[in-house]
Amino acid sequence: MRRTELLQETRKIRFEDACGGWQSGRLSQEEAAILLGVFERTFRRYLAWYEVSGLKV
Repeated sequence: MRRTELLQETRKIRFEDACGGWQSGRLSQEEAAILLGVFERTFRRYLAWYEVSGLKV
């Protein structure tokens, strides 16, 4: 597995964890964004992309 593929998979796993925490109410959007190292607005964009296409992106 190449480095870029490994980083993408790691990012997907981290997003799934953050999204799951937000959906279960354990995390706020702000906390989930901090875990991912992005702004809160970016986290909301990720959620929109996830709803449309899943984790293919």
